[in-house]
Amino acid sequence: NGRGKKEVSGGATVYLGQDRDIWRPMIYTTVNLSEIHSIKSSFQLRTFDPEGAIFYGDTKNGQDWFVLSLMGGIPLMQISREDILISVAGGPKLNDGKWHTLEVSHQEKFVVLEVDGSNRLEVGMQSKQTQEILVGELRLAVGGILINKEKMIVQFEPQMDGCVREGSWLNLSIPWEADVEELWPCYQNIQPGSFFAGTGFAIFNTSVFPIEADHVVKTELWGDFSKMDGTILSINVPGQEMIFALVANNNTKEVTLTFGEEKLSMNDIFKRLVITFETD
Repeated sequence: NGRGKKEVSGGATVYLGQDRDIWRPMIYTTVNLSEIHSIKSSFQLRTFDPEGAIFYGDTKNGQDWFVLSLMGGIPLMQISREDILISVAGGPKLNDGKWHTLEVSHQEKFVVLEVDGSNRLEVGMQSKQTQEILVGELRLAVGGILINKEKMIVQFEPQMDGCVREGSWLNLSIPWEADVEELWPCYQNIQPGSFFAGTGFAIFNTSVFPIEADHVVKTELWGDFSKMDGTILSINVPGQEMIFALVANNNTKEVTLTFGEEKLSMNDIFKRLVITFETD
């Protein structure tokens, strides 16, 4: 496109937690207001994360803007228009790991958020100023914002471990832009704790793990282990020898578990493996 940016469809499946500056949108686009015939956008969202930026739009180069995010798993809308600054939160919790359909529309003096076709959150706005006829450009963004975060009434952590798909943004068919070379995938099946940053590597602070005698830490792996070769899972503390390793061997058709001095080999015909770490 001559701008060095990767172009993607507005209806693409987008993983919002991909590495970048945490406030920078994952994908974005700019259109002339004269091309817009419907102030309505819809998309599907799936996350276990209770907080993060979802959808942003503005006019007048960021003077008037709209931000949709999650706070405590509940939708939060923040709007700046002329002399009005509004924040409103409500509706069902959406961080249950299921796909939810969200629709945002502008209906005369109201901005309306509809969740799964029924739950509605409405914001009414009426300015004392003479309303201008909107001209110029409209900017849209997913997974971030294009204004200074200090302008918002409610501050929140922007980066979300979640996915957006099947977006229909103001009925526009123009391509969106992404600063990244490739969009990271959104996995078909997820459960609480199903997080890796896309590089196959994750760091956890062990102080958040349960340490009471009757609690355990469980890791669950699904897959066709007969088709794997190499390390499936390893655990280590920086500066120390490896604590735990699970390795598949495609030649011997075995999966070997190493824990300290202990070593156990298993036939690889299984499809599900649960590893439970107890306090002892």
